[in-house]
Amino acid sequence: MDLSYLCLSKTVIMRLPAEWEPQGFVQLTWPHEDTAWYELPKVLDCYVHVAKAITRYEPLLVVCRDIAECKADMAARGYFPEEDIRFVECPLNDTWARDHGAISVWGDAGEKCIEDFVFNGWGLKFGADLDNQITRTLYAAGAFAADVKYLDMRPFVLEGGSIDADGAGTLMATSECLCSLNRNEYLAQEEIEEHLKTVFGLERILWLDYGSIAGDDTDSHVDILARFCSRDTIAYTSCDNPLDENYESLKAMEEQLRGFRTQEGKPYRLIPLPLPEPLYLEDYRLPASYANFLILNGAVLMPGAGSPLDNVAEDQLRKAFPGRNVEIIDCRALLSGHGGLHCITMNYPAGW
Repeated sequence: MDLSYLCLSKTVIMRLPAEWEPQGFVQLTWPHEDTAWYELPKVLDCYVHVAKAITRYEPLLVVCRDIAECKADMAARGYFPEEDIRFVECPLNDTWARDHGAISVWGDAGEKCIEDFVFNGWGLKFGADLDNQITRTLYAAGAFAADVKYLDMRPFVLEGGSIDADGAGTLMATSECLCSLNRNEYLAQEEIEEHLKTVFGLERILWLDYGSIAGDDTDSHVDILARFCSRDTIAYTSCDNPLDENYESLKAMEEQLRGFRTQEGKPYRLIPLPLPEPLYLEDYRLPASYANFLILNGAVLMPGAGSPLDNVAEDQLRKAFPGRNVEIIDCRALLSGHGGLHCITMNYPAGW
């Protein structure tokens, strides 16, 4: 299939949907022995649990190095998927679909578009030459509906985990990530903001200038810190222990969140999620966060940390998402790669 391009112009107004809007499918990029995972068998166990959970609610697209190898991984864990999963083979460096996956936007005349930004391994920290080509490869392979248009967003660098949207013109992001070196340092923050407003059809950006979690190597992706749950509700990572190394930055973030206002000028309903108890790989603290949840059609999947605090966070998310099932999936194995449940997935709207 020839790549199809849709030119952005002042006459095409884009809209970045919220994650809670109707979804068509979710993408997973499947690990293999050459991806940078600690204790790969445990990671594959987790991926199978995630795949099973997703397919209870909607279809799944699995991107993998080798389809037979991937199906063998599933079969070894008692999972024999049929019509609920599509497989596409593609060379890959790693498996963080949220960051190398396409970002979906709607045009004002109903156009369906995927925006393919540069993925450079979180500011050139890790190799990403293959991952940066995954979206283009998927489009050429016909992984999306025939009426979905491909937008090449080069040279702008952007990861999906660095942004969170309410679907109505407001985006939340951290200045530490989007304005960091080796991403778009040739642009001032004001220029980055204007570009994002254009390509996503935004009215405004809520910049978080505080908030970090020890062990995170993404330069503070917003999807481990604060997430829209509705147009007027934000769930966020909270820390009440002054002895915790994350305490000061998360308290400063909380104060900034309290100062944010909806487009109607009202304070947001803020729902604190506890910071998981510290988890370590040898002497390295891992960046666990309950804010790294995944919204599906009718459900929310929450990354569990094997702690009594899992149930506290689950109760909080039930408040944030009334009417949706909240399911806990033990994601401690994913933390060995310094990421979580939202990080390994990318959702696409219905019809994509």
